[in-house]
Amino acid sequence: MVWYEYIVVGIYLFIMFLLFLYSMGQLHLTFAYLKARKKRQAPVPEIEEYPCVTIQLPVYNEKYVVERLIDSVCRLDYPKEKLEIQVLDDSTDETIELVAKKVAENKRAGIRIEHIQRTKRTGFKAGALANGLTLAAGEFIAVFDADFIPSKDFLIKTLPYFNIPEIGVVQTRWGHLNRNYSLFTKIQAFALNAHFSIEQTGRNFSNSFINFNGTAGVWRKACIEDAGGWSADTLTEDLDLSYRAQIKGWQFRYLEEVETPAELPVLMPAIKSQQYRWNKGAAESAIKNLGKVWKGAFPFKTKIHATFHLLNSSIFVLLLLGGIFSLPVLYIKYLHPEVDFYFHLASVLLIGFLSIGFFFWVASKKAPFTFAKEKFLPSFFTFMTISMGLSFHNAVAVLEGLFGRKTPFIRTPKFNSIDKKAKLAGNQYLKVKVNITSLIEVILGLYFIAGIVLGIVLNDIGLLMFHAMLAIGLLTVSYQSFKGARYA
Repeated sequence: MVWYEYIVVGIYLFIMFLLFLYSMGQLHLTFAYLKARKKRQAPVPEIEEYPCVTIQLPVYNEKYVVERLIDSVCRLDYPKEKLEIQVLDDSTDETIELVAKKVAENKRAGIRIEHIQRTKRTGFKAGALANGLTLAAGEFIAVFDADFIPSKDFLIKTLPYFNIPEIGVVQTRWGHLNRNYSLFTKIQAFALNAHFSIEQTGRNFSNSFINFNGTAGVWRKACIEDAGGWSADTLTEDLDLSYRAQIKGWQFRYLEEVETPAELPVLMPAIKSQQYRWNKGAAESAIKNLGKVWKGAFPFKTKIHATFHLLNSSIFVLLLLGGIFSLPVLYIKYLHPEVDFYFHLASVLLIGFLSIGFFFWVASKKAPFTFAKEKFLPSFFTFMTISMGLSFHNAVAVLEGLFGRKTPFIRTPKFNSIDKKAKLAGNQYLKVKVNITSLIEVILGLYFIAGIVLGIVLNDIGLLMFHAMLAIGLLTVSYQSFKGARYA
């Protein structure tokens, strides 16, 4: 072997090793989750007094869902004199009139609700929340994004946990209003359920860092202020503030048993928009906060979990690079049979794939909100295939975040798509056009088809499934991007 072949093989094996470490982290969370489920749950505390609560509804051009949101929040079972609702409206379209009408209607009904508008959308969602906080009378701040519908007893179920003074946040589990809308909504629900069962519960049970998920949770106002307030220097202001608060010593409480339903994106451009913000923002938050975690007086296990948590989105970079390097590695193996031993040794890393499978199996079958009648393997492999298909798009987002390229906050368009009768064509918020990313996804899909052919020709099919999932995923994502853009 020549020197550059050693480099290619070395990089490939190193990537596989990092993927293995990631899977071990997920496996550890899975066992922590199972322990948490076995532990006898303490009785849910009852609310002893009704503190003043401010509910913040950050809104930006949400004409399809904003009335539904306001109606659901105004129906909350809580003393009116102790409840304040802020509609933080940065809209520039007819949403403004819809909000004004709803606010006036509920004011007449005795609801304490305000329509708050800014002259400039500085700081996007983080800026709106920070501006509302300066006007908030509540000791506690609940936040709901436009596509959420909280249950009437949301505050009754969450506020009692603040009886511990150190608790700064209570976060609830997301439900899915339109889970059965399409294959893609089912896949998103499959992934989110794993996060909201195993990851959030497992980290919370292990006394590791968890995160406020941007909505469907309650903050202690003093916690926000002590942590430095909302900041718009990352695209995930929720993750950033969560880490700053926990670094300051505040504790978070996650309630898996309390569900707050929301709407999932139904078109690939909308899914990509959301994925881009989540993955890039996570990378930005890692750059901003990970060093502070390692400098802090936290247990080593907590620091390791925080590292996996904040760098979680980097998995897409590793998947993409591992796939790209796997083709030349196939040829190098063919030319140099003497190195087969090292690849057979590396096959132990398949344990990592099985660990990820176990992680999702537990989330699908053991969590209290599962769909037991659904077959696990088809759901798992479909999810993995589409996730691999998003690897290029998400890897670009992660690298932009890690290297500090700043981009504006792009909202995820909402459709009010609870059933298949929802009208998608002409949705004025779906502005995402097909760009170079979708074309590169096609090229990469063809590249991995070449990998399938190469494996067959060289009589080495060890990576056949890997290449097939990448090819199918990338071509599907690209096709759905073209298809979804036609609704714009």
